Amino acid sequence: MHDATQILRQEHEVILGVLDATEKTAAVLEAGNDVPAHVLNETVEFLRRFADAQHHGKEEDLLFPKMRQCMPGAAGPVSMMLMEHQFGRSHIARMAEAGKSYADGDRSAGAEWADAALDYVALLREHIAKENHVLFVMAERVLTQEEQKQLASAFAGVDTQKIGEAEGKKLLQMPKACAHRRRVLSRVSIRIAGAVCEHFDSVQCA
Repeated sequence: MHDATQILRQEHEVILGVLDATEKTAAVLEAGNDVPAHVLNETVEFLRRFADAQHHGKEEDLLFPKMRQCMPGAAGPVSMMLMEHQFGRSHIARMAEAGKSYADGDRSAGAEWADAALDYVALLREHIAKENHVLFVMAERVLTQEEQKQLASAFAGVDTQKIGEAEGKKLLQMPKACAHRRRVLSRVSIRIAGAVCEHFDSVQCA
């Protein structure tokens, strides 16, 4: 069994891969090109289910309380991470609203989706760097090997409750699947594995 912080770092890699694809989606929209509406909705669904409900759920329900219990000095950094989780949810809500309008035929909503998506991408990339290089390092200094394993075991319960363990494992393979199996749709190369992962190629951005 992997350590809890190792599991969270692995999930960060999945999320970062989708953030890259999300950024490319936003660039296509900003350039005035159309994107299939389902791509926008599936991106939001992935961010809500995997990045927020499942991944952030593990941090908020299990890791963060444990860190506060084991090290008083963690209260400040943990509070900052929780605040950034909330900021991320507001960006996802904007993406969801714009995506619905876009699917209903309002193509001008694509610019709003792109704006919210780029805000989310910037926030989460920085957030992940803070967790990987600061917060998780703090946790690894104070948590015993047994505590790490207990947290890792508890994470499986979050997987089952939030999106299902099998689906979680499938989504963790997303970057590899996206790299090796992509299909071309006109100027846009899109690979959707698990919830969503798009790769846009050869798009002329004005």
